[in-house]
Amino acid sequence: MKRLLDIVLVLAAAPLWLPLAALAWVAVVATTGFPAFFRQERAGKGGRPFMMTKFRTMRDGPGSDLERLTRTGRFLRSTSLDELPQLFHVLSGKMSLVGPRPLPTAYLPRYSPEQARRHEVRPGITGWAQVNGRNAISWERKFELDVWYVDHVSVMLDVKILFLTAMRVFLRSGVNASSSETMPEFRGSGAVPHAP
Repeated sequence: MKRLLDIVLVLAAAPLWLPLAALAWVAVVATTGFPAFFRQERAGKGGRPFMMTKFRTMRDGPGSDLERLTRTGRFLRSTSLDELPQLFHVLSGKMSLVGPRPLPTAYLPRYSPEQARRHEVRPGITGWAQVNGRNAISWERKFELDVWYVDHVSVMLDVKILFLTAMRVFLRSGVNASSSETMPEFRGSGAVPHAP
């Protein structure tokens, strides 16, 4: 049922998100150049790797994430439009609309056994952690929320999360961590945070 809901919702909303994706592509190319997409290996269901695609929001070169973030990229992130290419991953079955966010495969050996349970379901474009703090909460709290979702997954919960996500995007709340434009790298629970 969850997979069917994903496909029906993505296809039904295609007349809305496809034009938005096209406009975002043009904006990224016009302000940052090619390539318009950022691709990175992420861990999917069962920890299996896949190449996740987003619109590029940073310039290449030296500097912190904050320094390399473009004005267009800041807007795309605050509205979550940079995530639109992942709707194709939903259609292909690599992702779901709702689930724990896919993180770099480099994090896999850093999870505790309990944290690793977040990979028992398909990763999502949005999730329980995203509507309960997103980048404004700690990694440990995110993973607690991810595992809670795994234990309580249902269609009704997904519908609730999608509704709350729409509200968060409209209000642009919880997008950034308190001290930077992206979360610091996860180095394992108890490790000293270190920005990538």
